[in-house]
Amino acid sequence: MNGKNNIAIGFLTMGLFMAYGFLLIYLRDFAPGKEEWVNNYSIGKHFESRLAHVHGNLFAFLNIVIGYLLLHFKDKLQHIKIISWLALSGLLMPLGILGEIYLGLSPVFVLLGALSMTASVIWMGISFLKIKSLN
Repeated sequence: MNGKNNIAIGFLTMGLFMAYGFLLIYLRDFAPGKEEWVNNYSIGKHFESRLAHVHGNLFAFLNIVIGYLLLHFKDKLQHIKIISWLALSGLLMPLGILGEIYLGLSPVFVLLGALSMTASVIWMGISFLKIKSLN
């Protein structure tokens, strides 16, 4: 893993969460019982589904950026595989939210994903601080 998978999986994940956004629009504007969905806008499953949508796209985008940077600076950065895996593991957060909503899963996946993504971003920042020159 050197960043390529982060880019590919990031784009695929972004596409899936964008499609999920269309489902949310359908539920809000066109589905039978849309009034109840709108009335519960800031609570319950509706709120959680919006969190999954937003974080899914954000974490997908972060994977694309991290993957690109890992590829571009592979000769200057250390621990590329660990950073790559941590960023990919971060996708457990939005997937974990969906798992909670639709499958009743434990929130442990949300926490693991959040910690993984946070660790990858901080590790990436520290790695760039250690680079003497970007040329």
